[in-house]
Amino acid sequence: MSQPQPLVEESFQLPPLILHPFTESAATVRVLESARATLTLLREGGAEDAALEQQVLEGRFTELRMVFYVGKDVRRWLDQCVDYCGRQPQLAAKRIPRQSFAKLLIEHTPPDVAEKLRSWGVVEFSRIFSRSIGIYNQFREPPNIENLQADYLRYYYRYADYAYAAWQDMRKAVELDADRFLFTLYASGEYARLLEDQWNEAEA
Repeated sequence: MSQPQPLVEESFQLPPLILHPFTESAATVRVLESARATLTLLREGGAEDAALEQQVLEGRFTELRMVFYVGKDVRRWLDQCVDYCGRQPQLAAKRIPRQSFAKLLIEHTPPDVAEKLRSWGVVEFSRIFSRSIGIYNQFREPPNIENLQADYLRYYYRYADYAYAAWQDMRKAVELDADRFLFTLYASGEYARLLEDQWNEAEA
């Protein structure tokens, strides 16, 4: 992928992206059960099994909720980036939209951010981030499972892909150079500890 043309010559430190880990053990179990149920249905050639089908749908719904909350964190970061750049004299007139920062995160991920995500076991982070934006742009809060069509739950990730593409098309996104628009990535607990250390140093 070609590097974007520099929008500015200066470098800017964007707000950090803080992700809140989803650690509910019951949710992890539901996702694993859904994966097993899906494999069983595939092996049986799509034979009807109401119990297995319900497991698949419940697992998909759990995945959707997890992706939604990633999207909530990402959207908060996008808003912070827009606010930060709107207060920089060199950038304010350019009115950089959220879509540009999303492309920076997804298509021009800084190497240190990508490496940190891989160290967490997140390999396909670009797909997760784009789908999280797609889901979050469809719902203000996670919907109830009863309000979603079964086909939507089975293929929610496809709907998320289309929703992200539609959102990107809403605004012309200027390409941002990852060497000039810098940011770091933290888990919420990690960032809280970092702030605590900084406060302790300031009080010492």
